[in-house]
Amino acid sequence: MANQRVVQVAADASAGERLLGWVDARFPLTSTFKAHLSEYYAPKNFNFWYFFGSFALLVLVIQIVTGIFLVMHYKPDASLNAAGVPVAFASVEYIMREVPWGWLIRYMHSTGASMFFIVVYLHMVRGLIYGSYRKPRELVWIFGTGIFLCLMAEAFFGYLLPWGQMSFWGAQVIVNLFSAVPFIGPELSLWIRGDYVVSDATLNRFFSFHVIAIPLVLLGLVAAHIVALHEVGSNNPDGVDIKKDKDQNGIPLDGIPFHPYYSVHDAMGVAAFLFIFSVVVFFAPEMGGYFLEFNNFLPANPLQTPQHIAPVWYFTAFYSMLRATTDVFTWVMIVGIVVGFILWFTRAKPKLKWAVPVAVFAAVAMVLLRTFDAKFWGVVVMGGAVVMLFFLPWLDHSPVKSIRYRPSWHKWLYGIFFAVFVVLCWLGTEAPSDAKNLMSQIGTVYYFGFFLLMPVWTTLGTFKTPPDRVIFHPH
Repeated sequence: MANQRVVQVAADASAGERLLGWVDARFPLTSTFKAHLSEYYAPKNFNFWYFFGSFALLVLVIQIVTGIFLVMHYKPDASLNAAGVPVAFASVEYIMREVPWGWLIRYMHSTGASMFFIVVYLHMVRGLIYGSYRKPRELVWIFGTGIFLCLMAEAFFGYLLPWGQMSFWGAQVIVNLFSAVPFIGPELSLWIRGDYVVSDATLNRFFSFHVIAIPLVLLGLVAAHIVALHEVGSNNPDGVDIKKDKDQNGIPLDGIPFHPYYSVHDAMGVAAFLFIFSVVVFFAPEMGGYFLEFNNFLPANPLQTPQHIAPVWYFTAFYSMLRATTDVFTWVMIVGIVVGFILWFTRAKPKLKWAVPVAVFAAVAMVLLRTFDAKFWGVVVMGGAVVMLFFLPWLDHSPVKSIRYRPSWHKWLYGIFFAVFVVLCWLGTEAPSDAKNLMSQIGTVYYFGFFLLMPVWTTLGTFKTPPDRVIFHPH
């Protein structure tokens, strides 16, 4: 017979207390609340950077709620109506013009997509500068990177649904990239589209992924991310493990309960975030064409290609890397990777160990370069830029976690990396030119060099000794 949870309720308990006791006897409501909120002890020196995890959760809720209301009126149909306008595009116009407050729901959803990536990027910046991916938080980082990958998929599938000019042609370009995959590429791109061109079948498939499949995976990863975080504990700006110093009751000396301290603290940040969010929604929902492109207010026309096709801004850094990968640049990347391998292996003892693997790698690289074209390598570079993030916990060999205790020139490397990423985002929105392509190639080399050379440069320089306890200044 299964064990039953025993919950003691006082005889003079109120109706609410008796109801809570009844629920607790059948479902771990109170214990879950204590484990993840009131008795989850977080470091007391959290700063501004620790708002963005809560913001990401808030925007996820906004996207789900607004998405539910949009689906009530949206029709994933690429056929033309009596006016000669695609039904999908017309349904979005109907939401904007006829559905009560439909314009607000649509703008909240479109603004929420961009704000989601803004807060997630900033959340990842905090993880990078404070070493939140280091032991024992490797799984927390892996789940978080999985969330980022799911967000990219969710945004890509949702981008086609308005069936505007940029949506249609953007999907056409991105899906065609899958044809560069060796051996199975053409069949793979055909399977994704469901047709030989982007059509009604593609729209219905993308709608299913955007509304059902990806959100289920995303919610599962978010739950896993939070559970894993609460199992090992939160990192902090000093990179100190607060679980090392506990009182006689097992409570961390440098920790405070997440609720009510950080729940109230985050509520203040949420109020400020919602103010900024509302300003964008009501006064600049297109954000100069970065959040909603002007071409997407025109119905999709398979016979008229836009002058300049570019993805939404949150994909443009990786799109810049794709465009930067030419035949000549591919050789530059291979030479750079070979040099990186040499730097890795020359640090091993005996140093002769590096000769054989580098020679084998170089030989294989030469064969692959002659086998596949630049389009394939562009897809590899674009995908590798994201996949590489999964391996970050094992690339960083620094003796300290937080950037506070690393050499000053490490901070410059991080600062340049963030600036390069922003420039790559901008370059991806611009029409290609020789000068901009060269800038993209330089940025791509720096991006990959930053990660691939991490095992070397993160061990160099004079490191400060981290404190035994977190540094906290009351405010």
